Amino acid sequence: MTTDFVPWPDEFARYYRERGYWRDRTLGALLDDGARRWPSRTAVVDGDRRWSYAELNKKATRLACGLRARGIGHGDRVLVHLPNVAEFLSLAFALFRIGAVPVLALPAHRRTEIVHLTRLATPVAYVVASDLRDLAHAVPEIAHVFVVGEPGEFTALEDVSAEGEPGDGPGPCDIAVLLLSGGTTGPPKLIPRTHNDYEYNLRASAKLCGFNADTRYLAALPMAHNFPLACPGVLGTLWAGGTVVLCTGADPGTAFPLIEAERVTVTALVPPLALVWLDAAEKSTVDLSSLELLQAGGSRLKAEAARRVTSVLGCVLQQVYGMAEGLLNYTRIGDPDAIVNDTQGRPLCADDEVRIVTADDEPVPAGEVGELHVRGPYTIRGYYRATEHNAGAFTADGFYRSGDLVRRLPTGELVVEGRVKDVINRGGDKIPVEEVENLLLSHPAVYDVAIVGIPDDVMGERSCAYVIARGTPPSRKDLLAYLREHGVAAFKLPDRVRFVKSFPRTGLGKVDRKALSTLENRW
Repeated sequence: MTTDFVPWPDEFARYYRERGYWRDRTLGALLDDGARRWPSRTAVVDGDRRWSYAELNKKATRLACGLRARGIGHGDRVLVHLPNVAEFLSLAFALFRIGAVPVLALPAHRRTEIVHLTRLATPVAYVVASDLRDLAHAVPEIAHVFVVGEPGEFTALEDVSAEGEPGDGPGPCDIAVLLLSGGTTGPPKLIPRTHNDYEYNLRASAKLCGFNADTRYLAALPMAHNFPLACPGVLGTLWAGGTVVLCTGADPGTAFPLIEAERVTVTALVPPLALVWLDAAEKSTVDLSSLELLQAGGSRLKAEAARRVTSVLGCVLQQVYGMAEGLLNYTRIGDPDAIVNDTQGRPLCADDEVRIVTADDEPVPAGEVGELHVRGPYTIRGYYRATEHNAGAFTADGFYRSGDLVRRLPTGELVVEGRVKDVINRGGDKIPVEEVENLLLSHPAVYDVAIVGIPDDVMGERSCAYVIARGTPPSRKDLLAYLREHGVAAFKLPDRVRFVKSFPRTGLGKVDRKALSTLENRW
């Protein structure tokens, strides 16, 4: 066992193969299959660009050869920092082919996150959109910088392509992709998903959700997120022979015309966006009648909003609760309204092992709230290069401690009631309070700071920074400018700043965040 990656024990790996979950297929084979079965069918739509399965396959193969020619190959990490553009897909499949590992940064990430990911993953290449290419100067240790769009002083990704064969690929148990955790205790951790487990993840999800050759999936959320990438997302759509329609923004003004023009059948949204869509659809004259399924995930969609989906959008709602670390729960097509509106679904796989426990890891009585622990054929056994953190994040027998507080209904569905971890879920974007607090503490006018989540009807939660100042309190504007100067992503900036003389404390002397959060009550 290496310190980089914790594999499944042999007995579990054998069992998952025997059960048919692991098929020893790599993700690169997914596109090979598509190009062979449906060469002329449209695989991806990106504005005026329409690539068939054969064209996407050819572009991925040429790019794989070009990367290999530059010395990038099996096991190398490549930091991918792209919006929803077709090159994201050709690059991902090129990396899958040669066994290099994409590290998926989010479009909103800036210098702080890019520097952190570079130190943790030690990538040999950075692929970035042209408007963010200057971020490469913050990570000069990366050998190659490839740019989608105008390259400036760097190399255009389109110039990397080469003729030939990409050579030997990865093994099915190798890491296929490094996803980002929610970063609950500081900067994000890296989640190593293997070809075997991620192929099952997207394949089983696509089957459960009814994806097929007629599926037209609108990628409205950033594809670097696990939810729109493989739950079933764009990869599940391509596995099923459907068409991926890329969207530059998830706002109704951008997405609704695409739904009408491309006859989109399914998309995925976080709850704040679902609320915006519902309000906009009630006034819109755009034809949304092709939409058959709306997936809502990333945070809990309230029952009041869930009940509006079918009547307003005219489609089926599917609630999705999961984590990039593995476990996925879905409400099923045809479930009663009470299940769809009031729960977050039940596990994808019959061999998803779920425990709901107390703070002492003791099972809670049936139906009561506790922390969710899980293991299974697509739930990781450890974060990447995080030996010390893994000791607390996973039990001795391999269960992942999710930090989520849930209760389970007699029918098997989970209802999410909150979480143990200090992280703010702002419309599906996870804000690690410790990371932002540490940066604010470095400000000369800040003596101490505690950031808490405040309930919000639109975003689920917004962030409020309680600050004890040194002398004259700085303004919120000054503090936000300071964070921006340090490269903090916009969604992590505190929505409110409140100055206090002291913090409420627990009996152990820790900051009582629950008491702080009640000071604001609601947004």
